[in-house]
Amino acid sequence: MALHHESFGAGVPVLALHGWTPDHRLMTGCLEPVFAEVPGYRRLYPDLPGMGQSPAGGIDSSDGIMAELRAFIDEQIGAEPFLLLGESYGGYLARGLIAERPEQVLGLALICPIGTALMHADRTVPEHVALRTEPGVLESLAEGEDFTDIAVVRTAAALQAYRSDIAPGLAAADTAALDRIQKNSWALTVAPESGPAYHRPTLIVCGRQDSVTGYEDQYALLPHYPRATYAVLDVAGHNLQLEQPELFGALVREWLHRASE
Repeated sequence: MALHHESFGAGVPVLALHGWTPDHRLMTGCLEPVFAEVPGYRRLYPDLPGMGQSPAGGIDSSDGIMAELRAFIDEQIGAEPFLLLGESYGGYLARGLIAERPEQVLGLALICPIGTALMHADRTVPEHVALRTEPGVLESLAEGEDFTDIAVVRTAAALQAYRSDIAPGLAAADTAALDRIQKNSWALTVAPESGPAYHRPTLIVCGRQDSVTGYEDQYALLPHYPRATYAVLDVAGHNLQLEQPELFGALVREWLHRASE
């Protein structure tokens, strides 16, 4: 089963994995403005199974998703070294790939990743708060639009990014398949951090007000990533990339610089 994907540019491969339920647009929306200023990279943005335009088929576990991801890497990248980014659940998968093929991955960036606790009930997270709201934004929401559910920044720019980068993927997801996968076996058999420490440039960026994955459980990952920059951004929730785009872009560019040395 071939994963639907978008590809841009030429050069060092970069694999970007979106989180649970959205699709590749979550990653293209925040990363393509960064790569527009940094040439020399071939960006690959797949839709994970059951999300976007990639069917779930009979997949009923995260191991099944990982198997399709391995096949995608073998087809699109082969044995070539590549950079790896993952957001939320995509960060969990990215950490799993590090455990499997650390020598092939030149650098790892994690955006609001799941930390040491996979299940939400076990995570250490703050209560949801909204810290920045522009006049008229809440009034402009369509009936049933769930922008405010986890938004910390409620501005016109954040809403526009949500509508272009996140909402279409949420609407396209195969929720029945995702429920099946999550209930049957959401944990990877080969656990992230089960191998040796990863000694290449790493970025872990979290939102101080992230009520979905939090920021505390990720701190415990640092011993496994001795070259990690660990950044916790204020006025940022689980959609950190669209709530603090300037800081996000600066951190990704700095990571790319470290990974290219």
